[in-house]
Amino acid sequence: MTDQSAVERIEVSRAIAADPAAIFAILRDPNGHVAIDASGMLMAASGSPVSAVGDTFVVHMDRDALRDVKLEEYDVTVTFVTYEQDREIAWGVGATADRQFGHIYGYRLDPIPGGTLVTQYYDWSGISEKLKSRGLFPVIPESALRATLGILARTVAPGSRRPGAGATS
Repeated sequence: MTDQSAVERIEVSRAIAADPAAIFAILRDPNGHVAIDASGMLMAASGSPVSAVGDTFVVHMDRDALRDVKLEEYDVTVTFVTYEQDREIAWGVGATADRQFGHIYGYRLDPIPGGTLVTQYYDWSGISEKLKSRGLFPVIPESALRATLGILARTVAPGSRRPGAGATS
């Protein structure tokens, strides 16, 4: 487990029995974000799959899932800051494309025998000191990132064994 008070970035990895292109297709699609979210905050999305840095879509959120602050239902604009087809994708979240909060979510995809090693990261080092002082970051705990990778695996390769997993008796 990561000591979240001492760092401003979390990374978790999981081997998934799918090729990078199949995983990337989910990660670039607004509805894919909603489908694999383990936080319970992403309710729906509007927009088209992205294809370049600077592309955006809107995610309709409900903070009630976390019950940490009284934000209720709201929309965020997801703006892509990294787009390397089938290798890495990352985005910032903000009130608009021009008013980002400073935290980044992303995925690196590394081909391995039988699938892809997927590393999800969440970096909040770019948020303002004012936001940091409120003690709300990380918004998403490491356990939710791990759960999201499990949902991603189930979504892209249902019923498939994890590459490298030992045989069961």
